[in-house]
Amino acid sequence: MKPVAAKPNLRNQQRVDVATEVRIEKTDGSCLTCEVSNISRTGIMILCDQEAVRELIPGQKTPAPGNWISVTTTFSVPVVAQQPVSVIAGGNIVHMRRIARDQFQLGIQFSEFEGNGYEYVNNYVSKLLSSSTD
Repeated sequence: MKPVAAKPNLRNQQRVDVATEVRIEKTDGSCLTCEVSNISRTGIMILCDQEAVRELIPGQKTPAPGNWISVTTTFSVPVVAQQPVSVIAGGNIVHMRRIARDQFQLGIQFSEFEGNGYEYVNNYVSKLLSSSTD
């Protein structure tokens, strides 16, 4: 049997739809704000306009595997009702898709979390998934 090269599975986690703002910081320190479309334990999908894509992605071309674009994301998730916490997560832009004339989806795969960020995201996603099956 021939060995098959492993491909990263970008959809290995269940996603939940959310609508919240995310602050994205590039490696040069510049920041912009976009909208989160969905979140999983391993990443977020954001919605942004063409101007944001120009700022985030050189040449506005989908990043090639291994040439991901590093960013730091900051967003809030509710830990308990009415008590949001800020999550800071480093990640890489690994996906870009145009969905309308001036609207794009960018997929950011998390690579690291500050503090308890992963636990906050994991608990939030688990809670939303369990409430959607009730």
